[in-house]
Amino acid sequence: MQSDQCLATADKTLGSRILKVNHAGENGAIHIYAAQAFVARLTAPSLVAELLDFKAHEEGHRAIFWAELQARGRPRCRSYLLCGLGGLVLGFVTGLLGRSAMAATTVAVERVVLRHLHGQIAVLRDTDPQAVQAIRSILAEEQHHHDQSAAHIPAHGFWLRVLRPVVAASTELVIWTGMKL
Repeated sequence: MQSDQCLATADKTLGSRILKVNHAGENGAIHIYAAQAFVARLTAPSLVAELLDFKAHEEGHRAIFWAELQARGRPRCRSYLLCGLGGLVLGFVTGLLGRSAMAATTVAVERVVLRHLHGQIAVLRDTDPQAVQAIRSILAEEQHHHDQSAAHIPAHGFWLRVLRPVVAASTELVIWTGMKL
C-alpha cells in the first residue's frame, strides 16, 4: 500500500514537472508570436492578425498550465524567463526572414510540441488526470497552429528545410533542459 502511495506521489511530481515545462514553453511561444507580429508589420502584414490570434491562444494555454500549477502549489519552471527570451530572439529573427520563415518556425515548433503533448498524455493517463485534462485542453489549438502555418509554405520549401531541424532541435533542448531544472 505504501509503495502504491509513493508511486502515485512520484507520478504527481512528474505531472507537475511536465506542467511547469509546458507553462514555460507557452511563455516562449507567446514571445515568438509577439516578436513575429511586431516585425511582420513590415515583412508580412497579411500575417499579423493570424500571429496575434495564435499569441492569444498561447496566452490561454499558459493560463491553463499556471492555474494547474497554482492548484498544486508549484512555482513556475526555472526555464520560464529563458524560454521567453529565446522566443523573442527566434520570433524577431524569423520575422525578419519573412512569411515562409515564420510559418516554418511554427510548423517545426508545433510538430515537436504535439509529439510531446501526446507522449505526456500517454505517460500520465492513469496517474494524473488533472494534468492530462490540462494538456488535452490545448491540443486542438496547437494542431490548428501547425496546420494553418503549414498551408503558408511549400511542402519542401527552403525555410522549412533550413529551419525545421534547427528549431526542432532547439525546442527539444529547451524541453529537456526544463525537465532537468
